[in-house]
Amino acid sequence: MQYYSLGKNSPNVDFRTAAITGQAPDKGLYFPSTIPKFTAAQIERFKTLDKASLAFEVMKPYVGGTIDDASLKEICAQTINFDFPLVPITENILSLELFHGPTLAFKDVGARFMSRCLGYFSKEKKANDRNSNLTKSTEDNTTTKPTTVLVATSGDTGGAVANGFLGVEGVNVIILYPKGKVSPIQELQLTTCGQNITALEVEGSFDDCQAIVKEAFMDAALNEQYNLTSANSINVARWLPQQLYYFFAWQNWVAKYQDAQGNYPSMNIVVPSGNFGNICAGMMAKASGLPLSHFIAACNANDVVTRYLSTEKYEIHKAVATVSNAMDVGNPSNFVRIMEIMHQDFPTLVKALSSYSYDDINTQATITRVYNDYGYTLDPHGAVAFLAAEEFIHDHEYQITHFNHTTEASPVRTIILETAHPVKFPQIVEASIGHALNIPDQVKPLFSKEKKSVQLPASFEAV
Repeated sequence: MQYYSLGKNSPNVDFRTAAITGQAPDKGLYFPSTIPKFTAAQIERFKTLDKASLAFEVMKPYVGGTIDDASLKEICAQTINFDFPLVPITENILSLELFHGPTLAFKDVGARFMSRCLGYFSKEKKANDRNSNLTKSTEDNTTTKPTTVLVATSGDTGGAVANGFLGVEGVNVIILYPKGKVSPIQELQLTTCGQNITALEVEGSFDDCQAIVKEAFMDAALNEQYNLTSANSINVARWLPQQLYYFFAWQNWVAKYQDAQGNYPSMNIVVPSGNFGNICAGMMAKASGLPLSHFIAACNANDVVTRYLSTEKYEIHKAVATVSNAMDVGNPSNFVRIMEIMHQDFPTLVKALSSYSYDDINTQATITRVYNDYGYTLDPHGAVAFLAAEEFIHDHEYQITHFNHTTEASPVRTIILETAHPVKFPQIVEASIGHALNIPDQVKPLFSKEKKSVQLPASFEAV
């Protein structure tokens, strides 16, 4: 498997190089030269395959031999060694809970896979250096320099990356996050690690942090000094493994709905979307043959894609701060990958993807309503997704009723991705449901740790 730059002006590379460098020299995002296609027989077998084996089979084509099979199997097993339950909220809306990992967020999957891949490549390089007697060579600068992961976060990425890379030999991590714009638990998760993790508290927005990171990757001297790579979803090693939980969700869906003839209803998927890496991974899974139906991007006030799908005009606005802060992205990096999957064709895109956006008032009101009516606690991102699911179901049923000239619409079902545990947003969620949330055991130790961050203005020079 080779990867090409969407900038179309860099040489193709293998998975190892794409994972280590993050972006192509022309600053484009890497994209696989071919999307693996699973046969009908493979898909049928996937219905009952255990999670670790399924993860290995999905990821093996993308890795393309740069990691041996035994090591890749172990990496996959460690990546997904927690639950991914599909929980009914209403009769037609189910929640895929992606917050049962170590940092209570969906980004644990990508961060754990990427960290273990870079750890593997670091050990491989050291072994090769020893065998070649190059450990102290001045001709090969990279032999003695660790890889430096530079990442911007709007909330959950930072904690997941910090946890995934903590203590990984040969890798240092620098995290930029917007001051005052992440939740207390999110901040503790990325500022209390120590060791090889450094947190930079930037006086600005996520877009400011992301712009600084992009400028750093364009600085040749800085890259030479630090061996920079990214752990945002621009990196293929973080983006591609997010396909896995779509396969797990589909397994659960089939187990729940499949009848004796092997039929089951279409699985429509609503994804809270900010940088669009998550939903893009799901669309890759569908492109590889996983029988998924329609995708819905649920957005907050940062609605560049919602507006684009309505107008075919892609207009970037400065990010607006909202209660669903992980989606506060004014210029989503991964949308170019979605367009590549759709062959740059707008009519094809609108057949595959819908989008709705909602303000904070409706988001918080939905947390309250769903808790009171169904006994389910949504986080702010899940609340945006729930609203989009309701609107999609209403629109879809209306169209069926209208075009079939019948008053009985076929049932339309969706899953929403609950991307973070509600406890990561206590102020909003507790005010909405009227009582305190229970703190999960895995985050309780954070409250006894000391926050350590470097406070900086929102400028590349300061960083």
